Amino acid sequence: MSKAVGDAQQQCLTPQENAAIIAALFEVEAKEKIMARQVVMMQVVITLIGAGVAYSIEGTPQFALAVLCGGLVSALNGALLAWRMFRAALHPDRDAHHQLRLMYFYAAERFLVVVVLLGLCLAVLKLVPLALLGGFVMGQAVMPAGRLLLSSFKTEIVTKNV
Repeated sequence: MSKAVGDAQQQCLTPQENAAIIAALFEVEAKEKIMARQVVMMQVVITLIGAGVAYSIEGTPQFALAVLCGGLVSALNGALLAWRMFRAALHPDRDAHHQLRLMYFYAAERFLVVVVLLGLCLAVLKLVPLALLGGFVMGQAVMPAGRLLLSSFKTEIVTKNV
């Protein structure tokens, strides 16, 4: 009987010890989710600006549409990355081997989505290849730059408030 009481006390302590860790993880995950949304929105805004600049320079809607489609493929890639990242975080109980397999699967999935969408833009819509790839590269460059910009901006806000 005393062994059962000792087990019950230990089981009661375990969730309380983990509660502080879980709350911190939820806070970090919530901030990461917000930052991922902001980066994707930043990709869309920069893509729209780039398409406008391309239209003003080249003067043809076909060129601007190619830049726009390339940037939107990049933004979709970023959104897919964020979605898969949070889907994987919903199941932390999976072992490391399973998480690694999911990571490889998600990377292959994103690669195939990008290749198929860029191929459709080239083959079906017959867009200008260099402008399409330029828009895609521009959108991909916004992803790390946007994360750095947003993280440094939030650090400045925190240091000013302290």
